[in-house]
Amino acid sequence: MHKPLSSLSFLVLAGPLLAFLTLVYLIPFLGVAQWSITLPEPGLTQYQRLAGDPLVLSVFLRTFRICAMVTVLTVIAAYMIAYVWVRGTPLQQRLAELCILIPFWISVLTRAFGWLALLSNRGLVNSWLQSLGFISQPLTLVRNEFGVIVGMTHFLIPFAVFPLASAMRSLDERVFLAARGMGAGPLRIFWSVFVPMTFSGIIGATLIVFVFALGFFVTPAILGGGRSVMVAELIYLRMFQSPDWGLGAAISVTLVVIVAVLMGLLFRYARLGDTGVSK
Repeated sequence: MHKPLSSLSFLVLAGPLLAFLTLVYLIPFLGVAQWSITLPEPGLTQYQRLAGDPLVLSVFLRTFRICAMVTVLTVIAAYMIAYVWVRGTPLQQRLAELCILIPFWISVLTRAFGWLALLSNRGLVNSWLQSLGFISQPLTLVRNEFGVIVGMTHFLIPFAVFPLASAMRSLDERVFLAARGMGAGPLRIFWSVFVPMTFSGIIGATLIVFVFALGFFVTPAILGGGRSVMVAELIYLRMFQSPDWGLGAAISVTLVVIVAVLMGLLFRYARLGDTGVSK
């Protein structure tokens, strides 16, 4: 058994990281929180405006709707890729690794413009569909929620693969042998044994994807074309174009609080400490 770290050892090892996180994240956040209750005048006026502004509320609802759809699609796609990566043939595993790693080498801006080139009215997808005779008029695939969901899902799939693959690799093969011995077929084993045993990885992937999606800015701004504004873009507009720093700061603080509450609920009810995220 490993001997627990002493308090001094913990401070020596974790102190620099804690100091860095305090300097880079906590202090700026406290500054933004101060703006939310002091600009343009002291009080909770900005939070009252936030709660009563139909535009802000509609943006929050759109953000949660898009993030929920992106999370579902991302986790499903990542589950399939992780399954091939863990349980496929050596060739299939190498191909899956390429699908997982190559997106990390391409910037989010490049990927967003790549999807814009593919999905725009004169893009490759519409051009192919028209040339093949499937459609007579271009489909509206960007500057709407569909384009935002496609771009965000593509970006987030690799991040969801890792906790899922970690959960899959930790499974005991003897359980599957026992299921086969009891007469269960491959499909029954997958749905009744494999998927429930990887539930912790699914929860971990869901947390990662949903929290990341809440803060997306570049992809919705490019693929949404200003017609599918999400919370991060709204904060930017309030801070740098209105400018309305007090309301922008209040929206920022509210978003951080929502993320913290979601993480707290998942830590409490989904036993996140036992998922692939923490391994």
